[in-house]
Amino acid sequence: MAKFQTEANDTGSASGHDVCCITLTITKLDKLMSVTEGVPAITVALLDGPIAVGHPDLISSRIRGPRCSEADSAACMHGTFLAGILSARRGSAGPSICPGCTLFVRPIFSEHRWQPTGLPQATPDELAEGIVHVVKDGARILNLSVGLPGSHVRTQRNLVDALDLASRSNVLVVAAAGNQGTIGTSTLLQHPVVVPVAACDLAGQPMRFSNLGRTISQRGLSAPGDRITSIASNQPDPVTWSGTSFAAPFVSGAAALLWSEFPSARAPDIRLALLNSGIRGRTRLIPPLMDAWTSYLMLRNSRHPGNHRGR
Repeated sequence: MAKFQTEANDTGSASGHDVCCITLTITKLDKLMSVTEGVPAITVALLDGPIAVGHPDLISSRIRGPRCSEADSAACMHGTFLAGILSARRGSAGPSICPGCTLFVRPIFSEHRWQPTGLPQATPDELAEGIVHVVKDGARILNLSVGLPGSHVRTQRNLVDALDLASRSNVLVVAAAGNQGTIGTSTLLQHPVVVPVAACDLAGQPMRFSNLGRTISQRGLSAPGDRITSIASNQPDPVTWSGTSFAAPFVSGAAALLWSEFPSARAPDIRLALLNSGIRGRTRLIPPLMDAWTSYLMLRNSRHPGNHRGR
């Protein structure tokens, strides 16, 4: 079974606003976000829980998909938190990376299915079906904040087939590395279309719970997963959580902004710009910290400057 894992944290000596500013500054997303909020033609698919579509901080006109039926469910809280990172209005509690893009919510976590831990879950087949659905519906970027432990060969085959479809369809897939604190990989993270994302702290150092490994290092990035603040589905005040689930949308959001500025780019162009611009070199097990602004400059200075929307 697949499940997400979160860690609740206090914000320590820094306020939620200060932490949000740091996460955007260390990844140089703040510079890219000053250029664009994204464009509706770029669709980010959130394969997760349903979200509280009516939340006042969400740009609901740019969100497609079902709303939560139970605001207190773990699935709804997780999905809404991620939606706030990507699509909350600028100036709200969340990072609000790409509110100008379209967010396509495709639930794979049930609000009514529970584990003893209280965490929502999905099977590899459910994830595969979700990927096929959003790819055929025109999504450009997939955010997968879900881990997939070992399972039956058939379900893994279905997942590989779905990821192959994404690769053929010019889609970029971003996936959380997982929170088990292990060295290794999975069928999901091994696929060449996937950019694995490990979680780092506010100093850019890997979090102790984040999975690491050679595949994650060579094909992935690090992004902030420490004390991330975003909107809550069941209360007006924001909440603060840690985990690789919340590092992944930093990369997905950056990709959405880059594609908004360079609409003629292909998914491999966006992936290479992200992977080749990381802050600090790759080690055997730890991926570099994402540098969104250098990715932007690399695309702007590429052989195809006409792709740039310009100002």
